[in-house]
Amino acid sequence: MDAAAWDQRYSGKDLVWSGSANVFVEEIAGPMAPGRALDVAAGEGRNAVWLAERGWQVTASDFSPVAIERTREIASTRLGDHADAVRAVVADATEPAPADPSGTGYDLVLFSYLQVPRESWSRALAHGVAAAAPGGFVLVVAHALRNLDEGTGGPQEPSVLHDPEDILASAADLPVEVVSARLRHRDVEGAERPALDSVVLFRRRPA
Repeated sequence: MDAAAWDQRYSGKDLVWSGSANVFVEEIAGPMAPGRALDVAAGEGRNAVWLAERGWQVTASDFSPVAIERTREIASTRLGDHADAVRAVVADATEPAPADPSGTGYDLVLFSYLQVPRESWSRALAHGVAAAAPGGFVLVVAHALRNLDEGTGGPQEPSVLHDPEDILASAADLPVEVVSARLRHRDVEGAERPALDSVVLFRRRPA
């Protein structure tokens, strides 16, 4: 789907995604000391706002202007006078990432369900790593390819699904070390079996 198609999808009255942060983002980012974060392909900002509520300064980027406007509205509602903790900007994940306003790089770069073909994914990951500060983390949560046969829900197009080993392969030439890489089960309400997600945490090597 292109930006116009996502604009149309986000223009409805109801939220496209849950208003709650992803369970693996909560699990992994929750214990981290708040700093500067970049949420790539942030959609309506569910993870970005959750991070801001915990003291992070967050840049939320998405190529859908409608999604970005919705992120700003949700941030204003939930954060009130602290809504400026979320900087929502229109940006394509496959292009260089919006710069950290401090100029030092992001302490956390988040990819939560950016489901694009391998070539586009590799470009997006490279730009995300480049935006991270030395020692900063890059967290990837993605619908796994194995989810098609063994899980439930999610995109049904194999070319946009990535198992942990696929994500690791995309980072082979990038200046990162692998902190963890696992295939995780995620409970889905009303489903007979859980969804299968790839959850990978990188850390950018010091300069």
